[in-house]
Amino acid sequence: MHPMLNVAVRAAREAGKIINRASLDIDLLRIAQKAANDFVTEVDRAAEQAIIDVLLKAYPQHGILGEETGTTYGDAASEYQWIIDPLDGTTNFIHGMPVYAVSIALAHRGVVQQAVVYDPTRDELFTATRGAGAFLNSRRIRVSSRVRLEDSLIGTGFPFRKHDDFDTYLEMFKRVAQRCVGLRRPGAAAIDLAYVAAGRYDGFFETGLKPWDIAAGSLLITEAGGLVGNFAGDGEFLHTGEVLAATPKVYGQLVALLQGYSKAAATKTESGSVAPAPSTTDAQLATLHAAADRPAAKTAADKSPRAKSVPRRIKASDVAKPRQAEKSLPPSVYKPKRSKD
Repeated sequence: MHPMLNVAVRAAREAGKIINRASLDIDLLRIAQKAANDFVTEVDRAAEQAIIDVLLKAYPQHGILGEETGTTYGDAASEYQWIIDPLDGTTNFIHGMPVYAVSIALAHRGVVQQAVVYDPTRDELFTATRGAGAFLNSRRIRVSSRVRLEDSLIGTGFPFRKHDDFDTYLEMFKRVAQRCVGLRRPGAAAIDLAYVAAGRYDGFFETGLKPWDIAAGSLLITEAGGLVGNFAGDGEFLHTGEVLAATPKVYGQLVALLQGYSKAAATKTESGSVAPAPSTTDAQLATLHAAADRPAAKTAADKSPRAKSVPRRIKASDVAKPRQAEKSLPPSVYKPKRSKD
């Protein structure tokens, strides 16, 4: 394990201890409201401080971006920045619903290099180092092998803030729900992204997210062989608020459904910036879009090797090889032995 990842794991487990102890006496927690339907507890603050203490003890020259403390701690000018969500799923936590996680990522010059998502209720530790693969409790993980949206289970997040665009989200929800096998909304984006990496979901989309919600999860997915971007299929998602993640084939089909709702793409168009020339990934996605309604047909993208070019900042080429399946016992073991007589 990379030394920096090892420190992040230690910090996540320290936060997990605080969260687990507090979960035994939720009624005694002091809860504050940052905004409508947006809560923070003393556990969030205590867990974030514990994480910061561990990280800065090991790397005092690094910067910190925390959900609760912002850039108060560490060196804000450093090329290294730890991006922290001490308790993603606070609303679940204060209601006793065991779906929440600690999320820690390390970015170097804006590119995420190390990632930890820790679910303290299940003791599930998702980790990734850029170029070294993604793991769940030290066991290598991969995104699912599904290629059709019609066969896919998709995760999402409902809008919950006062000024969120509910009508637009309902349109997106309807478009995706009519094409996939089911939609799920647990309420913690870090866990949703980790589940895509582990193959439990085949895709995920949400708007209104912050960097600390998605930084760690995005690296888990790319290191597990998936793709991450905004609704337009562009790699600029960490600071745009919208994220779309999926297996490579399902990703293209989701982009085809959601790209018209991308505020990130609309902002670029309105600012007058020139659109970049189509990359190999853009061409591949265009092929996938055309084939979305003809899943049985073989396309050129199916016959050719997958292109190495992917949305900016995300390198799907740095993924691990699939784990070899364990051989089952031969059928003869389960049959009674015949007598020689």
